[in-house]
Amino acid sequence: MDAVRQTLAAEGPRGLYKGMGAPLATVAVFNAVLFTVRGQMETLLRSEPGVPLTVGQQVIAGAGAGLAVSFLACPTELIKCRLQAQSAMAETGAGAGAVAVAVKYGGPMDVAKQVLKSEGGARGLFKGLVPTMAREIPGNAAMFGVYEAIKQLLAGGQDTSELGRGSLMAAGGLAGAAFWAAVYPTDVVKSVLQVDDYKNPKFSGSVDAFRKILASEGAKGLYKGFGPAMSRSIPANAACFLAYEVTRSSLG
Repeated sequence: MDAVRQTLAAEGPRGLYKGMGAPLATVAVFNAVLFTVRGQMETLLRSEPGVPLTVGQQVIAGAGAGLAVSFLACPTELIKCRLQAQSAMAETGAGAGAVAVAVKYGGPMDVAKQVLKSEGGARGLFKGLVPTMAREIPGNAAMFGVYEAIKQLLAGGQDTSELGRGSLMAAGGLAGAAFWAAVYPTDVVKSVLQVDDYKNPKFSGSVDAFRKILASEGAKGLYKGFGPAMSRSIPANAACFLAYEVTRSSLG
């Protein structure tokens, strides 16, 4: 709550959405890739047409979908993290007598241009790809597995076609919580790597970042921001899964 108050005081409501341009611009594509690949995986894993997948098969389908979306998530989140880190640095230096922090990036496209120009071309936009995969693959495996398990639990069996919207939202919300519960420390490692200075890096890689965070901040350092992430993920995934089910049902 203190972070929210300080951000509102320094930048107004717009500050709460700093760095969201890139994720918002790609959220439709992200979800389209995620659910399309998951659907293709379901087709491959299904023994016969129309037969529901087991929870274990949904876990495998989710892992495959997570691998695919990693290549989209990595560059868009790098842009988001750079803009949010810049905003945080500006707020830190905003006190009386503090040295002003220079604005390095003018927006999402400017981040992409500067990274392409000075950080090794396209490779620079995929900095943090390994921890992104380490988040998306097990995270989506957990999410889709839990989603199917909760649906079957509520339906009393594998046939979940008669579940109401409330049940679908409950399953989706718990599935979103399962995603972050499974992989949140990996997301922290990814974020610190993506904002690390290109010329004078603090971390040599994912394992080094993990060790240094653990050494300097303890286990709680790996869960910084966990509460807001969960409070965002539960309603967002409840809505997302409901939209997916309603759309799939209407399309036949």
